[in-house]
Amino acid sequence: MGKEKNKALFALVGRNISYSFSKGYFTNKFKELNFNTHEYINLDIQDIKELPQKIKENKKSLKGLNVTIPYKLEVFNYLDKIDKKALKVGAVNTIKITKKGRLKGFNTDVYGFKRSLKPLLKSNHKKALILGTGGASKAVAFVLDKLEIKYKFVSRNPEGKKQISYKELTQKSIASHHLIINCTPLGTHPNIDSCPDIPYEFLTENHLLYDLIYNPSETTFLRKGKEKGASIKNGLEMLEQQAEKAWEIWNE
Repeated sequence: MGKEKNKALFALVGRNISYSFSKGYFTNKFKELNFNTHEYINLDIQDIKELPQKIKENKKSLKGLNVTIPYKLEVFNYLDKIDKKALKVGAVNTIKITKKGRLKGFNTDVYGFKRSLKPLLKSNHKKALILGTGGASKAVAFVLDKLEIKYKFVSRNPEGKKQISYKELTQKSIASHHLIINCTPLGTHPNIDSCPDIPYEFLTENHLLYDLIYNPSETTFLRKGKEKGASIKNGLEMLEQQAEKAWEIWNE
């Protein structure tokens, strides 16, 4: 791998990512396009410090990277350049490797989330709760700012004015925030019975629950919302949209 002159290699960087969406998506894409010299692999690393060596091992053919949990923030220290939007977001999930071997970071989660969320929004979706404070939540917050939707982060360990704890969620706070977005990994296969600890009993048909998780397609978080009449959306379309945006960046 990496010795073929015209080989084009792409990879996902993350930890414990055997379940990942990206490898299957791009492998199928390359087959459909008949790109026989293109390959997509997982770079499953336990520490971000391993990244430079992994890149070095594949430097002859590596063209681009996707970045997932838990490295969307940590990867900043290993980039030569960062796109303005990614800097504003504070997270990188796509890296382009230039012909000179330089690494430039982008955020395509913003594009994917906005494209998949916007058609679902109604006039009452004025306030949102963002569950979780990791890299993906930063892209979500960036989009909500652009859409002029006020939001609060919900965290196990809240910091600052814009963050509250799960224990602080009351009937009143649920009633006044009709958009709830899960940016935590709770409920991901195989731990499908897990879900964020929010008071689901106060959800109504006015609520929209959006889960960045796509496997399973209906998480416990979404199911509990649907049982209360809420509209629901999983993260598959967001992932597809952000993947296509990454592909566009790699080929610019």
